[in-house]
Amino acid sequence: MGRLSVNLCGIEIDNPVIPASGTFGYGYEFAEIYDINCLGTFSFKGTTKEPRFGNATPRIAETASGMLNAVGLQNPGVEKVIREELPKLKNVFHKPVMANVSGFSVEEYVYTSKLLDAEEQVGWIELNISCPNVHGGGMSFGTDPTEAAKVTKAVKAEVKKPLIVKLSPNVTDIVSIAKAVEAEGADGVSLINTLMGMRFNLKTRKPIIANVTGGLSGPAIFPVALRMVYQVAQAVKVPVIGMGGISSAEDVLEMMMAGATAVEIGAANLVNPAICRDIINELPEVMDKYGYEFR
Repeated sequence: MGRLSVNLCGIEIDNPVIPASGTFGYGYEFAEIYDINCLGTFSFKGTTKEPRFGNATPRIAETASGMLNAVGLQNPGVEKVIREELPKLKNVFHKPVMANVSGFSVEEYVYTSKLLDAEEQVGWIELNISCPNVHGGGMSFGTDPTEAAKVTKAVKAEVKKPLIVKLSPNVTDIVSIAKAVEAEGADGVSLINTLMGMRFNLKTRKPIIANVTGGLSGPAIFPVALRMVYQVAQAVKVPVIGMGGISSAEDVLEMMMAGATAVEIGAANLVNPAICRDIINELPEVMDKYGYEFR
């Protein structure tokens, strides 16, 4: 057990740094830049039962200290992920990977989770009930404690791997939702997903993003994410994965101080594709500077 290692829902990982779903694909593209086995693990691209093309373009808009995205869960569908993506990933990543699952009904969440749970490479199921950019799915489960509990209970009954539920920040009381999914068997929670936002094109006087609204990510949301992680970590006994605007080793320590067991790094990967590697390398020095050790 090394200095940076942490235990995430019963699985020991070498360090707490995890690239977030939607910003790291299925891993092998980043393996061309650096050895991704230095990561604790990573959460691969949000996967649904059926293939999805995603939302219409434009899907991305820059903002001060962040970005808006409305990609819309573009993915090839779970069967193709298992048949084509995971074998390619196995060639470059030799640790358990986190499978991010989304859906439009309880039945779809269960179907996709059950298939991925059976894959040897998958260490955790991350149940995304918080995507704000898909009409009729994802976040409709994540904004209501009863619905969040229902989908958690259904999936937990069908999977053997640790189940981590990804929570939405676009709610009045995120703590009540965290407690609801914990009560129905969630082995951990991850938060936050993106905050709803929008931008206008001053020349056309229309929203820049075709979806009208998108999810705000990047350093702008870090203080909000930190506050929510702190509140949830105080209220639940299961591990918490903190994310939202992390872009430095110092940010990682703040998240850990707020109660996170591990962290996910999202938008920063799009600015510097090697940011996770760099943060892992910098962590020991920053920990020494502040006299901090992981629990």
